[in-house]
Amino acid sequence: MSCLNYTMLPDFIFLGLTDRQELQIPLFMLFLVIYVITVLWNLGMITLIKMDTQLHTPMYFFLSNLSFVDICYSSNVTPRLLANFVDYKGISFTGCLIQCYLFIALLFTESFILAAMAYDRYAAICSPLSYATKMSRRTCVWLVAAPSAYSFFDATIQTIFTFHLTFCGPYVLNHFFCADPPLLNISCSDTRIKFTLMLISMSINLIGSFVVILTSYLFILYTILKLHSADGRYKAFSTCGSHLTAVTVFYGTLFAKYIRRPSSRSLEEGKIVSVFFVVVIPMLNPLIYSLRNKEVKGALKRLLSRKVLFS
Repeated sequence: MSCLNYTMLPDFIFLGLTDRQELQIPLFMLFLVIYVITVLWNLGMITLIKMDTQLHTPMYFFLSNLSFVDICYSSNVTPRLLANFVDYKGISFTGCLIQCYLFIALLFTESFILAAMAYDRYAAICSPLSYATKMSRRTCVWLVAAPSAYSFFDATIQTIFTFHLTFCGPYVLNHFFCADPPLLNISCSDTRIKFTLMLISMSINLIGSFVVILTSYLFILYTILKLHSADGRYKAFSTCGSHLTAVTVFYGTLFAKYIRRPSSRSLEEGKIVSVFFVVVIPMLNPLIYSLRNKEVKGALKRLLSRKVLFS
């Protein structure tokens, strides 16, 4: 077995999702359709929010940023996955570094945006009289910009530690994109420091943002239960339904993927979970917010009415 550091490393080779030739084209078509829907749906959500003044509120400001992150998140992985089905299954060291870096940064950014959305719902339901002050335009921008900048900084540190490891040939990644677990699995180096750093980062960022979401909803639940009107309780809780669904899907899949030490078995299971996590969830988020949100449906009807009127 030969060992090289990152300055001499040849291309990594992905094993991909399956080596069965009869499944390559059907899977290519499936993921191509999902990717196109993901991009169009999220771009549509961003455009709708931009064009309809009634959606110029903090919640939809965060939602438009979530849609943008989902486009970037899916575009970081899915095109390379599609190429693996019909073309060379390798990726250069530089390409692997960039993909790993963006995956970590966008993952953390999405978790922080979901936390900001939870805080927005807390402010709207628990402090309605001071909501406009708490969620000013300046505050909303900071709630997106500051965590995003931090996420990309953290991803830089994580990526530097990963790619200063020594890797062992054959340089085959049992995955369909570059991420820490499969890279650690082929490293000749002692990976304990990197693995510990990864756990610390995951705990601080992902679990930390989840705690913010959980705390916000505990206060929301307490406030809703104090309402005397059943109709009032339903209206208050209905404003959180879409966000709760998105959070459940995101963190449920995330914890299933990462709460285990890298091993050959966990990597195989992780590939299956990763398909849903990095390919399907970015498509589901705009669907969740459009189907379960009367304001989005109303904005779409107004937009279509204007199109018909001007045509």
